[in-house]
Amino acid sequence: MPKITFISHDGSSRDVETAAGTTVMEAAIKNLVSGIEAECGGACSCATCHVYVDEAWAAKAGEPEAMEEDMLDFAADVRPTSRLSCQIKMSAELDGIVVHIPERQA
Repeated sequence: MPKITFISHDGSSRDVETAAGTTVMEAAIKNLVSGIEAECGGACSCATCHVYVDEAWAAKAGEPEAMEEDMLDFAADVRPTSRLSCQIKMSAELDGIVVHIPERQA
């Protein structure tokens, strides 16, 4: 199963294994990862699952689609590697991805 490393704003990290096809947000919620609120449940209609994809993984995770970009306008402290974790679907190619959780969600 693919693995995700969540790094909190305080620098602590947590590794989570999840099935391929699961989103990073779903894995965070299922494993009670602090800092991912996911108020809309993954419908890409809020920005409360905002993460920063580690630069080493940004190309593999891909660019946000137009709808995701629109929602990122509501996120706090958006950066070049900002993504909504509900829009990153896990696969074997993303095994080991590292995402950083912002200090606060919008």
